[in-house]
Amino acid sequence: MFTGIVEELGEIVAIEPAGDSAALTVHGPLVTQDAVHGASIAVNGVCLTVVDVKDGTFTADVIKETLDRSSLGALESGSKVNLERPVRLQDRLGGHLVQGHVDGVGRILSREPGERWDVVTISLPGELARYLVDKGSITVDGISLTVAEAGADRFSVALIPTTLSLTTLGHKSPGDPVNLEVDVVAKYVERMLGDRK
Repeated sequence: MFTGIVEELGEIVAIEPAGDSAALTVHGPLVTQDAVHGASIAVNGVCLTVVDVKDGTFTADVIKETLDRSSLGALESGSKVNLERPVRLQDRLGGHLVQGHVDGVGRILSREPGERWDVVTISLPGELARYLVDKGSITVDGISLTVAEAGADRFSVALIPTTLSLTTLGHKSPGDPVNLEVDVVAKYVERMLGDRK
């Protein structure tokens, strides 16, 4: 479980294809300080399992399902990625409950720069629209964000200076893919209400 508060802007060191999967090596000195084999680290919002740690980098295997359902397959050596270690039970929940299970991929549609922030509009797969509400939570590339405006096929978020400078969303352009994870609480509520019919 994660919070969507990015700890470090890492960098892809290598992607080694292995049939229908890949081994992803990521430079992240902060998140690897206490990482061990079997630990979880979220990469652009995707929960991955560490298989090796060495000199400030970690390697994780990424299966076909993850490559198909996320934007990780579009990464290349040198790509910047958002990194977060799992939340500990004694930690503050600074963002919202994030599982690291991507629900879909959206694309940046537009950026409107403000005086100190940007409003970014992102496409939304239609089946996810029912989980978004104005002022609700969504995870974009592993970043916990507040939905400024929710639509049927898009939503917008306002990015503060900290988010712009410390995450990949400060550098993404229209057309770039982003991983989306909707608030899991909305899914549980939908399931519970559906069971009452």
